[in-house]
Amino acid sequence: MFRTDVTLDSANAFNKGTMMEHLDIVFTEIGEDHLTASMPVDNRTSQPMGILHGGASLALAESVGSAASNLIIDHSTSYCVGMEINGNHLKSVSEGRVHARAEAIHIGRRSHIWDIKITDDAQRLVCVSRLTVAVIEK
Repeated sequence: MFRTDVTLDSANAFNKGTMMEHLDIVFTEIGEDHLTASMPVDNRTSQPMGILHGGASLALAESVGSAASNLIIDHSTSYCVGMEINGNHLKSVSEGRVHARAEAIHIGRRSHIWDIKITDDAQRLVCVSRLTVAVIEK
């Protein structure tokens, strides 16, 4: 599904100087039908109660889903941007890293829809999210 010219190193290099670099969001696997990333639970991503901030979870979800879309398209003719995201926060996390896995629900010419599941280090489900991405012609 993904372009063959993309590696984890090139995907992670694309994050330089962005919010993803600031939050230490790192792509960890490019599979045949999924992209995964991880993010720490620390002072950058937690709320005052000391647990993972829901907005940080959605930042991780949108980052991995948008990146997955950008790994599919031809950048000479189009680019991808997030249109809509939602999330259900199921479990709190106060330490370690969280891991997001984006799997395609729909890959169309003008839009992509991603199912993103976020788990903690013990693989317990923390958040489920759905992201719609617009594919925009240049």
